[in-house]
Amino acid sequence: MQRFDLLARCGRARAGRLTTPHGVVETPAFMPVGTAGVVKALTSQQLAEAQAQIVLANTYHLMLRPGDALVAELGGLHGFTGRQGPFLTDSGGYQVFSLTKLRQLTEQGVRFKSHIDGSAHLLSPERSIEIQNNLGADVIMSFDECPPWPAPREAVAEATLRTTRWARRGLAAHKRSDQWLFGIVQGGVYGDLRERSARELMELDFPGYAIGGLSVGEPKPDLLRVLEGLDGVLPEERPRYLMGVGTPADLLEGVARGVDMFDCVLPTRNGRNGQLFTRRGRLSIRNARYRADPRPIDPECACPTCRTVSRAYLRHLHLAGEITAATLLSLHNVWYYLDTLRRIRQSILLGRFEEFRAETLRTLAAGAAGDGD
Repeated sequence: MQRFDLLARCGRARAGRLTTPHGVVETPAFMPVGTAGVVKALTSQQLAEAQAQIVLANTYHLMLRPGDALVAELGGLHGFTGRQGPFLTDSGGYQVFSLTKLRQLTEQGVRFKSHIDGSAHLLSPERSIEIQNNLGADVIMSFDECPPWPAPREAVAEATLRTTRWARRGLAAHKRSDQWLFGIVQGGVYGDLRERSARELMELDFPGYAIGGLSVGEPKPDLLRVLEGLDGVLPEERPRYLMGVGTPADLLEGVARGVDMFDCVLPTRNGRNGQLFTRRGRLSIRNARYRADPRPIDPECACPTCRTVSRAYLRHLHLAGEITAATLLSLHNVWYYLDTLRRIRQSILLGRFEEFRAETLRTLAAGAAGDGD
């Protein structure tokens, strides 16, 4: 029922096809983040019109509210949300480890207090898998320990070894054959720890591998170095998912190093804050220069926002605090990200990725000084 096929390569960039029980995902792919089962400010119909192939939902948040048992009772994420396309759920590890004042780490798992009502919970490898089995996503993640940056090498090494031990436990607890469980490679910015983590997870024969613990503050050259190292280690025939990354430039650099899947909150978070992505760089709709500007956000964009409304109107809505602003701005950003990945994929299939990458990076760098104009 699930399979991953590599269709083309251009350098280290890969174009593939991930087949899931709820649809096909053409890779490289970007997953809009639907933390609580919804991409903030957007409807499932709007996501479908933007051709969002797969959406990420969050184990930690859905466990706390409305509860994974209720979601299971109502048909899993697909029945509960009404969205019939593929879902991926994360393990909850990143969220609980970010609750430094509310959690206690042991080999058993992580005990923490809910940020909603202060109730006590234990999230273990087994419980994370149970929740994700209940949520019913097409792709689910092993429970991992995500060390902060910076962190001493000893602490990162300990977290990496624990992640492998937890991966074994999670794999043993996994009960559904219609879900692919990915292992998560940890190891911080230490190349040898990353390689050890990857090789130990490969021995467990996961159908896919996620790369976690990056884009947490480390210098960009370290992120790229880690990806380059893992590209030569991870199995070619399995999908690779870079978690929580990133900017349009990050996507290009990740694809250039063999990554197939990405997620990030930037499109929707930045949209709600009036920060927009365009083919010419970023644009702040709050800028006074757009007060009477009749142009669309990006004249090259085919999204509903750019087809229907002006920068002046969007600026007015945003400054007035209108809810519609969050929808229109987020829709543009998500559309831009998804379109960028489609163009990246096409360039790989045509054997022109390196040319496309260089040209796009030049344009984005030039636009950084001109506010997207």
